[in-house]
Amino acid sequence: MQKQNSSQIEFVAMMASLMSVVAFAIDALLPALDIIGISIHTNNATENQLLITMIFIGLGFGPLLFGPISDSLGRKPMVFVGFGVFFIASIVCVLAESLELMIFGRILQGIGLSAPRTISIAIIRDSYSGDRMAKVMSFVAVIFLLVPIIAPAMGKYVLDHFNWQAIFYTQIGFCCIIALWFWKRQDETLLVEKRIKFTKNLFIDGFKELIKYPNTIGYTIISGFVMGSFMVYLSSSQQVFQDQYFLKEEFPYIFAGLAISMGLAIFLNGILVMKLGMKKIIDFSMLGYMLVSLTYVLLFSQTKNPSIEVLLLFFAAQFFTIGFLFGNLRAMAMQPVGHIAGIASAITGLISTLMAVSISVFIGRYISDTVLPLFIGFFVCSSCSIFIIIYLSRINKKIN
Repeated sequence: MQKQNSSQIEFVAMMASLMSVVAFAIDALLPALDIIGISIHTNNATENQLLITMIFIGLGFGPLLFGPISDSLGRKPMVFVGFGVFFIASIVCVLAESLELMIFGRILQGIGLSAPRTISIAIIRDSYSGDRMAKVMSFVAVIFLLVPIIAPAMGKYVLDHFNWQAIFYTQIGFCCIIALWFWKRQDETLLVEKRIKFTKNLFIDGFKELIKYPNTIGYTIISGFVMGSFMVYLSSSQQVFQDQYFLKEEFPYIFAGLAISMGLAIFLNGILVMKLGMKKIIDFSMLGYMLVSLTYVLLFSQTKNPSIEVLLLFFAAQFFTIGFLFGNLRAMAMQPVGHIAGIASAITGLISTLMAVSISVFIGRYISDTVLPLFIGFFVCSSCSIFIIIYLSRINKKIN
């Protein structure tokens, strides 16, 4: 159980804040992609998408460093190291004058932010397990989603009154506030007697231990499919609403409204998970995820984009089902591996993130004048996930 002095409410808010720096670093940049593109000499919308997707490369590989070391040296020091890397990376982005240097800065930002993102999950796993962990993760995610709701509007405000570089300075200030709060109010959750001696084989040994658990691997892969399909939307949303629907000024508010749909589902999940359990919620939500996308594909595969009202209705339904998946999938993957939470969080995060980036880059190339490829991606990813769920259910029945 957690030994910290702060209340559970403050604990949830703090863990959400550690995760939210990632969302802020991504979503606040969305309204400025085309302007940044001009500054770094690229007008290609597909190349501009890389400023969103490439940060996930760093988020995937960074935990391989921070996760194992946190199992050895403790959770708190790694968070501060990560914030330091993020600070340097943000300055690189501000000074970038080419696409290549900007991408390098964004990847480095991801590496730095992977520390608070990964360590917050490990801290939660240190403190809770089972459905209670899923409940805490859900409430963390609800607060976390406040950032995607306001970040694009905040990014547009900063852009309108200053310049795109100021968005990065705002991110640095946001991180400094959270780092100070974390330093003052959060105790170390990994007890000394539970720490693992750091060796060159720590990662290899952790991976060998991890693959013993089919549920961990299976739900990690499912997370990759879900994250990948959602990342396609994230990286192409500005292109869709600005170029296909000509809603540049309305974009931050549309983005916020759809985030509310997901937030409502995550809030409900925090209430329902203790009654129904993670497994049932994942099963029903994944089925709904597939059916919504299949319905869109069947209705609009032979036509142009539907009206904006119809599109938003389908997006809202799609994201409502996703809201029940994110926290539960991660909790299901981490449940059997609490004894190596740091390494497990790193490896599972890497697998799901590399899958997500690959899926996003592949599908994103086809979103030029229609939204259809996005929903086809939703359908394929959800269908593959359902097959994995069925396979895991059969394995668990044999074990039991």
